[in-house]
Amino acid sequence: MRKKIVAGNWKMNKNFLEGIDLAKELVEKHQPSESNKQLVVCPPFIHTAALSELFSATSIELGAQNCHTSDKGACTGEISAGMLKSLNAKYCLVGHSERRANFFEDNQELFQKCKQLLANDIRPIFCCGEMLEDRREGAYFDVIEDQLEVLWKLFKTDFQKVVIAYEPIWAIGTGETATAAQAQEVHAFIRSQVAKKMDVTIAENTSILYGGSCKASNAVELFSKPDVDGGLIGGAALQADEFLAIYNAL
Repeated sequence: MRKKIVAGNWKMNKNFLEGIDLAKELVEKHQPSESNKQLVVCPPFIHTAALSELFSATSIELGAQNCHTSDKGACTGEISAGMLKSLNAKYCLVGHSERRANFFEDNQELFQKCKQLLANDIRPIFCCGEMLEDRREGAYFDVIEDQLEVLWKLFKTDFQKVVIAYEPIWAIGTGETATAAQAQEVHAFIRSQVAKKMDVTIAENTSILYGGSCKASNAVELFSKPDVDGGLIGGAALQADEFLAIYNAL
């Protein structure tokens, strides 16, 4: 049975004390449910050590927003997967649309990040999704197929640790949300690609998250779809009650 996951991406929000307060509130209010459901928090790096300690006796898993393609060296300002592992991080975002657009991350770079993470027993949450013009032109399957291409280079044993997040770029931070039917259509396409490139069993066990302005008010409908296995949550993850309400919709 594939894991149901709600992962919160704090992006560049919350100073140190604000982050501690939010994490403490999550620890206090989170009620773990079935073992196949997972709550993940991906804070800015300044919070990672403190949250690692806060989450250590809970079922909440620590994630990260980025890592470097190298394990160490003269890479000023960067964070390696090994550093994340030393803080007990279990997940890390790869290929988020903001990093693809603002930092020009390409497929080769994303592949190297995935390899670094997997070598350190950290599960990549690999992001893909189309822009508004791709959606309007009916080219969104082509865009997503191209973005996923990097994953087929992984060994099957490694790929099975990857989580995929579909994030329609036109629905991130805009208040727009793909309908549940639109999300299901793309998630089913992604799963079909995994089945084609890997195998059917791996496809059935791959968690595919929705990441486009998911909130408590639409989470139940989105998560009811057979190929939507949870959410990658942005703004709503900055409020404990809203974030946990989304998790409870799984």
